[in-house]
Amino acid sequence: MRQLTSAALLILVATLGLAGCSGDAGTVDSGGVSLVISNFNGQPSQVGMEQAAGAGIVTIDSITLSSIIQNPALGQTDLQTVRLRSYEIAFTRADSGTRIPTPLVEDLISTVPPGGTTTYNNLPILRSEQLLNPPLSDLLFVNGGTDDETGSQIIKLNLRIRFFGRTLGGRDVVSSSQAFTVEFRPTL
Repeated sequence: MRQLTSAALLILVATLGLAGCSGDAGTVDSGGVSLVISNFNGQPSQVGMEQAAGAGIVTIDSITLSSIIQNPALGQTDLQTVRLRSYEIAFTRADSGTRIPTPLVEDLISTVPPGGTTTYNNLPILRSEQLLNPPLSDLLFVNGGTDDETGSQIIKLNLRIRFFGRTLGGRDVVSSSQAFTVEFRPTL
């Protein structure tokens, strides 16, 4: 009986040890899925601030998320379905300036099935909160049309997008990020 108990404990410890080596729990769930931005079309390379501020929004034409099964040999279950909760656009400067817009964080209500995809059309990447506050609002004619920090009529920003979700099995999943640069001018 003592040998059986020792063997059971050894198996339990080994199993827990392997579970601890599963990788980054923030990007891959225990069911073995990850999110990847697999298609990314129609991101703007230049934005005219007068037009964008008037509309109150700048969008990406189309973006597709794919759920990748990490170990296809183990199969898939509905518990690997990712329920998307939000996405984030973070900003850094691509020029000599240091001021950046506040990140855009938007809620989502959709799912990505295991091994499947979900596509968003006209996904907002900037809203009035970013467009009507410094540094971008500096480029509006009413504010002088130049970046107060650099004196330039152009602000170049790097935008990075990530998606956040949770599998039906209860594990958090964060997508790969996709980055691009946009040049903002008073008008195009």
